[in-house]
Amino acid sequence: VQLQASGGGLVQAGGSLRLSCAASGRSISTYYMGWFRQAPGKERAFVAAIRRSGGVAYYADSMKGRFTISRDNAKNTAYLQMSSLKPEDTAVYYCGVTDRSNPTLYSPNSYDYWGQGTQVTVSS
Repeated sequence: VQLQASGGGLVQAGGSLRLSCAASGRSISTYYMGWFRQAPGKERAFVAAIRRSGGVAYYADSMKGRFTISRDNAKNTAYLQMSSLKPEDTAVYYCGVTDRSNPTLYSPNSYDYWGQGTQVTVSS
């Protein structure tokens, strides 16, 4: 599976961005999908994840109510809609997928394939 993340950019605080994670090489309909982010000098941190069917999503506490993860299995793509962005949201955002049974979705170690990352910069 190859993943291509896109949609990052520079936005002012309070603004919005929509990230996309397009998969190729294999259908990801049987994969859990997750978004993580990594700021300079920090570890990769969980942002959100979504189950195979897209019916259940999980969020880090600081993202609840501001970020929405979704997926379109027909397009082999996942999305992360980010709103009310804050300067502390500045990071490289990565998408990952896993087809393991009952993965620990908030742990990057559970994911088998990663996209290259897309930079999100929020100015104050």
